[in-house]
Amino acid sequence: MTQLIAFNKPFNVLSQFTAEPGSTAQTLANFIDLPNVYAAGRLDRDSEGLLLLTDDGRLQAKLAHPEFKQPKTYLAQVEGDITAQALRQLQRGVVLNDGKTRPAIAQAIPEPDWLWPRTPPIRARQAIPTHWVELTITEGKNRQVRRMTAAVGLPTLRLIRVQIGDYALGDLAQGQWRHLGGI
Repeated sequence: MTQLIAFNKPFNVLSQFTAEPGSTAQTLANFIDLPNVYAAGRLDRDSEGLLLLTDDGRLQAKLAHPEFKQPKTYLAQVEGDITAQALRQLQRGVVLNDGKTRPAIAQAIPEPDWLWPRTPPIRARQAIPTHWVELTITEGKNRQVRRMTAAVGLPTLRLIRVQIGDYALGDLAQGQWRHLGGI
């Protein structure tokens, strides 16, 4: 039976089970003690939230490969005011140095009241406000959400993935994992 695991990856944790030699970075092995499961996709070290793991290579490809266009939803705390123009740009697709992104679903949202504190906290500048945007993309360019928000004048300070396809983070606590059942 295929295993599928949901993990709420904390900030500053690598999306792999081993670190580079000599590195003190935390990895998935610090949280998950299951044999033969591997991350279906990645979350950068400085991003948080839903990471799916499986022991099935086909399922891993279906969840992670851009060819399958699995929608991925993120909450991004951005620096600056979110304008209607910035949202329209995100919704139409943004030109990055490696090409134009597919159109995204983008909307300004209030700060989530269920969100755990980040350790360490994000940098705060009193003169520059921060706001939250929910962004759903269907591709996975390197650091895509961060580059998209920066391209529209809204640098990302904190990034949390909350959904991949039909799988949502839900109430899974930071640093915890759960079986999503056999497939």
